[in-house]
Amino acid sequence: MTHSRSGKPFRLAGLLLAALPVTASAAPMVMGTYPDKLFVVDEATGKIAEHIKLDTGLPTSLRLSNDHKRIYVTTITTGGIEVLDTATRKVLNKFSLNTPTTKYRFTGGVPDPTGRYFYTIMMTIDKAVDRYKVSKWQYATIDLAQKKVVKTVDLADEDNALNAARANMMISPDGKLLYLFRDKVVILNTSDFKVVDRIDMAKPEGAGLEHTSFGGGVELLRNNDEYVSLFTAADPYIHNKIFGIGRFKLASKTFDFTPIGPAPYQMAGLQITPDSKDGYTVTTQGTTGNKRCEIWHFDLGTNKVVDKAEFPCRSRFQFGMSSDGKKLYIYGASYDIEVYDAKTLKWDKTWNLDADATMAGLVYAQ
Repeated sequence: MTHSRSGKPFRLAGLLLAALPVTASAAPMVMGTYPDKLFVVDEATGKIAEHIKLDTGLPTSLRLSNDHKRIYVTTITTGGIEVLDTATRKVLNKFSLNTPTTKYRFTGGVPDPTGRYFYTIMMTIDKAVDRYKVSKWQYATIDLAQKKVVKTVDLADEDNALNAARANMMISPDGKLLYLFRDKVVILNTSDFKVVDRIDMAKPEGAGLEHTSFGGGVELLRNNDEYVSLFTAADPYIHNKIFGIGRFKLASKTFDFTPIGPAPYQMAGLQITPDSKDGYTVTTQGTTGNKRCEIWHFDLGTNKVVDKAEFPCRSRFQFGMSSDGKKLYIYGASYDIEVYDAKTLKWDKTWNLDADATMAGLVYAQ
């Protein structure tokens, strides 16, 4: 059973899964490392094929454009943005927003379909004569041609929840609507950042997971018009939390939500295989020494959990998938990538990066 935007129940449109485009070719992986580099990793061997220097500093997020031709990198050292050509991995545009008296803090965002503008949530820190002045969290439009911020609007108080600035972002195919996925789904006009709708569905929390990346990896590769991921929802009476698969049509502002079961303590986003038949996530229970981590495998045709397997937890990590959907990756805030077989959920190998990877996520350079 699923639910429409109006709340009326209807049957699961499971056949939508088969309509999603298939992307199965292998491609080099691009990921961020300390202090100022991107690594291009050969997915077949795990070897580092290329080092890309970022003049603006430490990468905090990677974002693939909808047409897969550009990679947008945000950096924290100087409040920077660098734009790379996906095919050649050459830096096409780079600039820093920081000035001697003003620093900008943002950890990701999304480009508009034309590639001219970049939308994010940021705060500014202004150095005064006797103190620093910190702004509220603001929606911001960055003009990539002028290389400056051209519009800011303060977040509404009800949307200014802790870590709101780290919400996953998606943009509608026409560039007119901006979607934020965090403690609720917020839909805004990109022209003035006025809220069009708020939907009481939340991205699952994942301590140590996806803290800086704004998404745009595997989920975006599958379909530019629809955002598919795991969400949690609570009933209005006893507030019992359940998790399920949400499908947002980015142009029409409509969604389906298919409940699956009681929500785990914490879980990551959904990684979907190229044929859209299988999905994977990571759940965590407990904290510190009592933390327990599992990989969950979903049959997306029936929306059921078909397998689980425990794996050694890290204090912080990210969860990813190979471009062909056959391998699962545990990586980030470490010097390696742990590779698991997607069919058996068993550890397969570990790739040594010889460098400390950031939590910026990874994208495929196609």
